[in-house]
Amino acid sequence: MTQTLFDASRAGRRNAHHIPEAPATPEGIPERFLRPTPPPLPQVSELQVVRHYTRLSQLNFSVDTQFYPLGSCTMKYNPRACQVLASLPGFLNRHPLASEESGQGVLRCLHELQEMLGEIAGMPGVSLVPMAGAQGEFAGVAMIRAYHRSRGDEARREMLVPDASHGTNPATAAMCGCTVREIPTDAQGDVNLDALRQAVGPRTAGLMLTNPSTLGVFERQVARIAQIVHAAGGLLYYDGANLNAVAGRVRPGDMGFDAVHFNVHKTFATPHGGGGPGAGPVAVSERLVPFLPLPMVKKELDDKGREWFSWMDETQCPESIGRLATFAGNVGVLLRAHIYLRMTGAEGMKRVSGFATLNANYLMARLSAAGFTVAFPGRRATHEFILTLKPEADAFGVSALDFSKRLLEFGIHAPTMYFPSLVPECLLIEPTETETKETLDRFVEAMIAIRHEAETNPQRLLTAPHAVPVPGGGVGRLDATRAARKPDLIWKEMITQ
Repeated sequence: MTQTLFDASRAGRRNAHHIPEAPATPEGIPERFLRPTPPPLPQVSELQVVRHYTRLSQLNFSVDTQFYPLGSCTMKYNPRACQVLASLPGFLNRHPLASEESGQGVLRCLHELQEMLGEIAGMPGVSLVPMAGAQGEFAGVAMIRAYHRSRGDEARREMLVPDASHGTNPATAAMCGCTVREIPTDAQGDVNLDALRQAVGPRTAGLMLTNPSTLGVFERQVARIAQIVHAAGGLLYYDGANLNAVAGRVRPGDMGFDAVHFNVHKTFATPHGGGGPGAGPVAVSERLVPFLPLPMVKKELDDKGREWFSWMDETQCPESIGRLATFAGNVGVLLRAHIYLRMTGAEGMKRVSGFATLNANYLMARLSAAGFTVAFPGRRATHEFILTLKPEADAFGVSALDFSKRLLEFGIHAPTMYFPSLVPECLLIEPTETETKETLDRFVEAMIAIRHEAETNPQRLLTAPHAVPVPGGGVGRLDATRAARKPDLIWKEMITQ
């Protein structure tokens, strides 16, 4: 079992040099709020602290250590140059209340990022302030609602959502006061146009669509979909979760969308996971520009003809949906995206999406040739694709979950399981552009080996993993239900007689 710092604690053991001196009686704090005794913090040496947190970092399964083909999440490598440059003192030490005059460099970078994202989206207006993809979604739907209200069209409260959408899409629509109406997809993974035509009407606020979709295919009828929704008076929102497949090649604005959010952690290689920090900038068509969330950066020329960057606020944007974050959002994450885009450039972005798509199609072809069942065999993969392990489940009594648990023992993180729910026993696989052919081949070989085990010794899969290596031992299969519903997260001091 991994030790906690409390388990390693011994009375009197500490590095006093690192403990700040404090007055015996803090000034300005009423007596009733003062502790009668010191907090029960662990008493350990500096070396113990270093080893403890280093050991915890080694327990993490991350893209820095292993292959992580998590579909719809784009777990790609984060270039260290982005981290180093975003940590320059002028960026890292800037206070959000510092003057515009002292922050022209930061503001210039943010303005350039607005312009680059606008070009990638094919849209004239951009706000960087949303602090996550889900908040970017919220901003997009909120702007669509604000647009209809500004026209006195209060009846438009129904949001159309394909059945293959991300779960956040209907949740976001509901949070913005919309009712949700599901639109089915056909056997080839495209939105059913007949069902869409029947659904649109005077109550339609808009349609939320991911393209490529979570089915791993490009929506071939997207121009027709946009025409149908716009003709009915609705607007289109683009979920940017899968933009890594098409960035630099196809622009959401050119497809007919009115709003798009970017997952900079998926597409532009900023840190991903752990609950934050995040950023979900939004771009919009001309009709939604007045409603963009604040603040935004604008560029002007001063009286000497020099560029001057400043914040736009409510006085300049009276129809804005308002502020979604403290100050300007997660500027450190946005700077990483800016640096990544400056490093790749327009041609580099095309290579990113091209190699992401190439890797996915290579994996799909190899796994199909090895006997695995592709969910949409008549379609080319985008940056991801779906396998269905229903044949293996029927023949050998093993599930996609069992395959995924066994993959951990090969040093490979599981692909996304059971999403989208339209495909039984599915694995949504996304290799990204940053993996080598050797890594992809190793994944194929692992899948073939596991399938052979399923046929000859299914019990090995049903009980996997048996001992995923961690410092000091191994971990077997956990009770996932108990871990989710009754987690034990509080350290309790052991009392011995």
